[in-house]
This record gives sequence, structure tokens and C-alpha cells, in this order.
Amino acid sequence: MQMEYSTTIEMAEKWGITSRRITKLCNEGRVEGAVLMGHTWIIPKDAAKPDEQKRGPKSTKTGENDETGRI
Repeated sequence: MQMEYSTTIEMAEKWGITSRRITKLCNEGRVEGAVLMGHTWIIPKDAAKPDEQKRGPKSTKTGENDETGRI
């Protein structure tokens, strides 16, 4: 059986994110089965959308009090 592939643009519509974001995920190795063909990533049609990694807490602005009450 031959596997069917989609482009980043097609997967962007399916997953509800931008094709640029999918390219970044592919470059990071987070899309299972994605293959770079020339300058284009091809992704298995049945590939699962990777979980988004959450960033840590945002830093406070300069001059705001921290938890100790110091500036």
C-alpha cells in the first residue's frame, strides 16, 4: 500500500494553524513521518497534529514588585 502525503498548506487547513507553523514543526522534527522533498515538506495525510509546547511563565515588567515586595 502506498502512503498518501499532503503539503504544509493542505495540513494547515486540516489542523487550523498556519503553513509557516507547520514548516517550523517539521524543521524541529515534531511531525511524525514528515519528509523534506527539495524545499517542500510532505506530511502523511494521517499524521497527528503535534501538541503545542507551552512556554514558561512570562517575566514581570521592569519596575514592578516581585513576590518579596521589592522593586
